[in-house]
Amino acid sequence: MSRMRRAAFLGILFFGVVACGQRASAQVAYTLKPTPKTVAWGYYDAKAAPVLRIKSGDTVETQTLITNSPERLEKAGLAAEQVEQSLRDITDQVKDKGPGGHILTGPICIEEAQPGDVLEVRILAIKLAIPYAYNGFWPGRGYLPDDYPYAKTKIIPLDEKRMVAKFAPGIEIPLHPFFGSMGVAPPESVGRWNSGPPWTMAGNLDNKDLVAGSTLYIPVHASGALFEVGDGHAGQGDGEVDITALETSLIGTFQFIVRKDMHLKWPRAETPTHYITMGLNDDLNACATLAVREMIDFLVAEKHLSRDDAYMLASVAADLHITELVDGNKGVHMMIPKAIFVSGASQ
Repeated sequence: MSRMRRAAFLGILFFGVVACGQRASAQVAYTLKPTPKTVAWGYYDAKAAPVLRIKSGDTVETQTLITNSPERLEKAGLAAEQVEQSLRDITDQVKDKGPGGHILTGPICIEEAQPGDVLEVRILAIKLAIPYAYNGFWPGRGYLPDDYPYAKTKIIPLDEKRMVAKFAPGIEIPLHPFFGSMGVAPPESVGRWNSGPPWTMAGNLDNKDLVAGSTLYIPVHASGALFEVGDGHAGQGDGEVDITALETSLIGTFQFIVRKDMHLKWPRAETPTHYITMGLNDDLNACATLAVREMIDFLVAEKHLSRDDAYMLASVAADLHITELVDGNKGVHMMIPKAIFVSGASQ
């Protein structure tokens, strides 16, 4: 397998190898910032007009915005001067909104992508854009709506130097920034897809394991894929039970590779240490069933195990996690460590 050329982007050196053994060097580096003309508010849509066109192998540094309004943030105690001007502009000027609440940067068209392909999204870097996050819940939302029939929002300072969130006196939460929502357009037949429920086009996965250094594989359903990203989180617990995480604005650096050699029905991912399969459904049992079946399929196709051995290995070596419970479709993901596939084993 050939080594990928090292490339410098914004002072970050990175290298990688496409699984099929082909070279995939970054061709062009772009920057995409959120403005009223470069965001999709609350939806993924196969008919959405791209705000940026790139080619497979290109790299994009993308800034995203906190999912809240200036008014609510200030009401929760945030100083007016700490509210990003781009958030004020977008809140004031964007009138064409979808059914969801997320401000998503994009869509980005990857020109070679066609339905049936897979978009490989390499998450090269993630950094904080602002020194605070919020957490909040609202009536009728979250996992315990009957217990909390009122609204509350809490502003939480972030210490980027120490990489902790100062939740309360005596409570500091280690930060692991990730994007709650990374997805492509759904099939055109479904129209505008609410940015809340994750689905076959990924979207609002809320998977805290998809930090910098991870890769997300998404089935492509529309020409150009139409990738969008947002819902920045400085950290989160599995489940996201009150419906929000450490919600914040993030800057991510992504490399996009169109995979003609892969064909998936559901998103998959990998971290430096684990392979991840996912189940997304409004029923938690169905989520778990799908995540396990996807893991078996992965082990058969990629590690060349029999289906019996794959089922056994999933039982003795893989872990199921509740990704999230609160966004319409629930999520379960299954993780198996790469370290168990030792040198000389079937791979």
